[in-house]
Formats: sequence, C-alpha cells, structure tokens
Amino acid sequence: MALEKISIKEIINEVSLQDSLMVIKDSFITVAREFNLTEENCPSNPAFTDLESLKKMKDKGIGMFGLFEERNQIGFVAIEKADDVFYIERLSVSPGSRHKGYGKFLMDFVFNYVKAQGAKKVSIGIVEENSVLKNWYRLYGFIETGLKKYEHLPFTVCFMEKVVERVV
Repeated sequence: MALEKISIKEIINEVSLQDSLMVIKDSFITVAREFNLTEENCPSNPAFTDLESLKKMKDKGIGMFGLFEERNQIGFVAIEKADDVFYIERLSVSPGSRHKGYGKFLMDFVFNYVKAQGAKKVSIGIVEENSVLKNWYRLYGFIETGLKKYEHLPFTVCFMEKVVERVV
C-alpha cells in the first residue's frame, strides 16, 4: 500500500454520499451473496441501503468518512457516538482493494478519531457466521461480548468491542 496516495476525508455533501453509497453496496453485496442475504430476507443489510438511509444517518449526526486512493473512493466508515461508546457502522473496502491493509488503515483512523472524542470503547455488530470477519476484528483487539438472534434477521448478530487505550 502506497500510503502517500491514501487519504481519509469526511463525507459532507450529497455527491460524496452517492459515491460512498456505491462503495458500501459493492462491499456488502459480496457478504450478502455468501450468506444468502437478500433484500427480501434482510432489507436492512448495507448491500441494500439507499441514499435516503445515508442522509438520515448524516442528519442524525453520525460521522461519515471515505477512504480514498488518490481521487478514487475505495472505502467507507460511519462512526456513531453514544455517550462514551462509539459504534462502527458500514466499515467497508471495495472488493478490488481488499487484503492490502486498507481496512486496518480505516480502523486506525477510527481509533484515533474516537480517542480524540474521549471514547472509552468501540463496539460493532457483525454476522456471527462470518468467521473471517470475526477473526479480523479479533486480530485488531476486539472481544466478543454477546450474541443475539433477532426475529427480523436471518442470522445471529455477534457483538464485539474494544477498549480505547489511553495515551499516558
């Protein structure tokens, strides 16, 4: 990864939201296909999101950031604050840009961002059956905190969190 060509920018307008929407949909459709998630059985999956949903998130005050390789957006993350816990949402890297360290680059950004905001921990919910993703988060230091089966979802949600380390 040529870091001098990589940047993270806040998503602030409708054009950048539309670009982000494409990255999110392209990224999550691979997982949706792997776990047989469809718009009918899992309409809330990010693979099936729309621009209005992203606008609502933005209006709610959720921070949104794009990962760019030169001028091309190849990643996305949303960060929602709830007291001293921050939730990572829609963390995504375009399929053609995976396995190059970009996901870790985004996560490092998230932790630097939330640390500056006074976070005590970061939480995420993922598909329990997605062992590759779960192991990736474990390698980053997340621990599993619980499982929950929701009636409206065709999979079990695995909740994971990581304590934000303080700089002393």
